[in-house]
Amino acid sequence: MKVVLQRVLTANVIVNDQIVGAIKNGILVFVGIEDADTNDDLIWLSNKIINLRIFDDNNKVPNLSVKEIDGEILLVSQFTLQASTKKGNRPSYIKAAKAEIAIPLYEKFILQLENDLSKKIGTGIFGADMKVNLINDGPITIMIDTKNKE
Repeated sequence: MKVVLQRVLTANVIVNDQIVGAIKNGILVFVGIEDADTNDDLIWLSNKIINLRIFDDNNKVPNLSVKEIDGEILLVSQFTLQASTKKGNRPSYIKAAKAEIAIPLYEKFILQLENDLSKKIGTGIFGADMKVNLINDGPITIMIDTKNKE
């Protein structure tokens, strides 16, 4: 699994002119799932996201996690994170998981994040044409790949 996460002051996802998910202070997470991803990947990734210390403490030092600030999470599926640009100028999405693999993992990832955060999270709609609005805070933007845990 690959994610791009952004610390945000606010974010929302719109599908067919309707807001389907919205948060205030927290983390916007774009997730790309590949065929090789497993439950172990989503458990590790959820723990990493929930405990990542990217929010400022009283001294303006990023020492706090989204859980510690009682922040929110908005999760958006994005198969294009699995793009390969190695050859030519047209990205290849061959590594992106097909829906029959990706949807169950995406749904389990939602439940894992909710369990680890101890509250509901916002989401987009898997496979929909989504419009994402956000106010990036910092800006802080981080990429994480469960296949490359550096």
